[in-house]
Amino acid sequence: MKPNHQSPITIYQLRITHHISRFLPTLSLFALLLSGCQPAAVTADPSTIQTAAFETAVAQLGIPSETPIPTETPIPTATIPRTPPALPAMYQTPILKPEDLPRTYEADTCKYLKNKWNPNNAAPGTVVMPIMIHAIDQDAASSQLLKISGKDFRKMMNNLHDLGFQAITMQQMADFMYNNAKIPSRSVLLIVDDRAYAEKFNTHFRGYFEDWGWPVVNAYIGLDERPDLWAENAALSAEGWVDYQAHGYIHNTPISEASSDDFIMAELNGAITSLQKYMNKTPIAYIWPGGGFSRRAVELAAQAGYQLGFTVNPRGPVMYNWIPQADTVTSNALAIPETPAGNPLLTIPRYADIAASAEMDNVRVIGEQAAAYAEQNKATELEYYDILCAPTYGPIQ
Repeated sequence: MKPNHQSPITIYQLRITHHISRFLPTLSLFALLLSGCQPAAVTADPSTIQTAAFETAVAQLGIPSETPIPTETPIPTATIPRTPPALPAMYQTPILKPEDLPRTYEADTCKYLKNKWNPNNAAPGTVVMPIMIHAIDQDAASSQLLKISGKDFRKMMNNLHDLGFQAITMQQMADFMYNNAKIPSRSVLLIVDDRAYAEKFNTHFRGYFEDWGWPVVNAYIGLDERPDLWAENAALSAEGWVDYQAHGYIHNTPISEASSDDFIMAELNGAITSLQKYMNKTPIAYIWPGGGFSRRAVELAAQAGYQLGFTVNPRGPVMYNWIPQADTVTSNALAIPETPAGNPLLTIPRYADIAASAEMDNVRVIGEQAAAYAEQNKATELEYYDILCAPTYGPIQ
């Protein structure tokens, strides 16, 4: 015989029904007799009589009138965990030399993705072209190493503008590199080395600020030896369009692997002290004099509070979490390898002014290709963020 699999609810209901059915004939006769004893004008409602009879039977059986009927507990539906997709590889480009490989610096993948896809931040593919400017020879027929002719300088500036570049300040650069803050999609950072006179900026750069709103960086040597030079540059600094950053203290002795901690700290901190004294500002960028740096110097620069550092190595442009670096000495024997220093943000490459015009279209193409590559992988990166990052970092606004 098969076992009875009736639920507890069914058995409970059957028992009540069985007991009530035993009393229904008697209750019905009793109800009929009662109705005969009532005045003729009053007619009893059969349903009322049956309801009363049911309640009487339940009471006689000793069943509390408010006893809850057991309910079945629902079985929860199993939640299938979502598997995050594999993230795409970093954007690469054949435009750069094979040894100049882009490196990331933001170790927190969730922070990187949130900054990258926040619609209030810089769009993917936003690119910065840092340019190193030394002497500008107004009357020279042609440019030379570390000395660009006035004609070539004006050509460089006009070409940048025609290709849609806009100049930014060092603070904008830092905000972009660290947090992907919004800047023009094609940006240029103009850095003039070696503590230039105010006349240089008034002659060669003021017009671009007045016409296009372009700021410029004066990489300033900190040695306190020219009060007149400090005074005229302090006046420019107060105007706001010339941005002053550190370029060493004595400057003429580049930092190397052989440099002592004392010498390195004197160069780093001496520049800070002088700029605080004369410009009433603390520099956030260190433009390595002569392009010289070391792993120890990079470590000490970060400890001193510098957020960015610039070499003389023309590796390529930079983007958020994307800086070209080299592992070893390459075809350019004067370019110190950056990877051993361990901090791409403090070893950012720069183009020389005399080579900038020939490279700026490559910079444009790199930005456009990077933007297309990002869009191609957007859905994958957003899915990854939604699964692994959103519970802790919140949704991307």
